[in-house]
Amino acid sequence: MIYKINFMSEEVDDFKLSFEASSEATFLELHKAILAAVGYPDDQMTSFFMCNDQWEKGQEVTLVEMGDSFEYDNMTMEQTHLNELLYEQKQRLLYVFDPMYDRCFFGSLSKINPGDMEGVKLLEKKGKAPEQLLKEDPTAKVTGSDMDLDTDFYGNDAYDEGDIDMEGFQDLSFDDGSMF
Repeated sequence: MIYKINFMSEEVDDFKLSFEASSEATFLELHKAILAAVGYPDDQMTSFFMCNDQWEKGQEVTLVEMGDSFEYDNMTMEQTHLNELLYEQKQRLLYVFDPMYDRCFFGSLSKINPGDMEGVKLLEKKGKAPEQLLKEDPTAKVTGSDMDLDTDFYGNDAYDEGDIDMEGFQDLSFDDGSMF
């Protein structure tokens, strides 16, 4: 079978990627095709996630082997073929390209056609992809202008060790190795 898979970004309105892929291609082949299309280096712990109609994450397909979760099997991109997880039109998936801030492309299996092909091929690219990595946390509430960066935070003279109420701490002992 031949799949048509489309990706878009919520960060860039006119961005779109369309791929044609063999149903026997691996998620690693799709991953490499996405990176090549957008010009991102292959130096992040990217993942694919299968999603439901509300874009809630399900099965993860990781770049490298990770520990099994209690809910899903460990699946790696290199060992997982597209047809193992993608098998019906309009099925949704996420491609997380910035794991630090959970930024992703939203994907959909738009068509399944009979036929044969090898690998993954870029059909269309519209717009410019968002930057792969953000320079700063977009959700951070504190910016450089909100605080004096020259303040010696750890050398604050207002700190007084006597202000700490030690009641309840005297019974703690880490000598017995019970913490590990």
